[in-house]
Amino acid sequence: MATEQRALQVTIVATVLLASTGIAFGLYAGSQSIVFDGLFNAIDSCMAGLALLVSRLLVKQPGRRFQQGYWHIEPMVLALYGSVLVILCVYALVNSIDGLIRGGQELAFDDAIVYALLTALGAGLMYGYLRRCNRRLRSALIQMDLHSWLMSTVISLALLLAFSIGYLLQGSEYAALTPYIDPLILALLTLVLIPAPCRTVCKAVQQILRITPPALDGEIAGLMARMSQRYGFEDFSQCVSQVGRGLFVEIHILLPAAMNHWPVNELDGVRAEIASAIGSEGPNRWLAIGFTRDSRWL
Repeated sequence: MATEQRALQVTIVATVLLASTGIAFGLYAGSQSIVFDGLFNAIDSCMAGLALLVSRLLVKQPGRRFQQGYWHIEPMVLALYGSVLVILCVYALVNSIDGLIRGGQELAFDDAIVYALLTALGAGLMYGYLRRCNRRLRSALIQMDLHSWLMSTVISLALLLAFSIGYLLQGSEYAALTPYIDPLILALLTLVLIPAPCRTVCKAVQQILRITPPALDGEIAGLMARMSQRYGFEDFSQCVSQVGRGLFVEIHILLPAAMNHWPVNELDGVRAEIASAIGSEGPNRWLAIGFTRDSRWL
């Protein structure tokens, strides 16, 4: 967790720097696409701050008020992050269409090329750093930032390509097209980027609503079917959910008459076998396995 928090702190500093530079330069140059890039990084810096707070909460022990921990906060942050990005993309798309209708705007392409090149290098370095950190941590919060830096790198490279084309068109027979480059690249960027935050929101909302992933439910059901064949369980029921990095599994087993007098330590052995087969042992797993001879408790 200390490595995770340190990586998030580095992300906050880097995104604040890129965001302030992007917004300031975009306003100076009159470029909507550069302002969009700066706002994108500004949102990233806010979300990185929230992610850092969540990371610190997740290491705390459950209390009386949050007896199952703070795992539910993680998908809430992801849902907020994705929703804000969707709103930003829609707003930018509307502005870009309006700019195209109004005839576009002139842009100092040489300065814009320098900006896009520097931001692409900075975002690419941050992507590489976080990717190296998350190979061991496998943190959903860092993965969120990793995806953001990848998107930021792609945005900067797209801007670099568009500004370079605009620079080459100056003084040519296609010079009349240069005012349309900035709003056009903004429209294309928003259309390409908007599916990713939409998927983030959908996945996070499913976790907030505790919708059971079909693959996870099928995995637990298959395991219990095999255990039933081995021990002769009459029936079983399972309740599974994935909330952030927290895995919650509750299993109730209807024992056969032959196991009616099994001692507790032998039932504990069965419980340990099931727990080992499920895996993911650690502070992120909540596992409850109950045995009964009454089908009403399934």
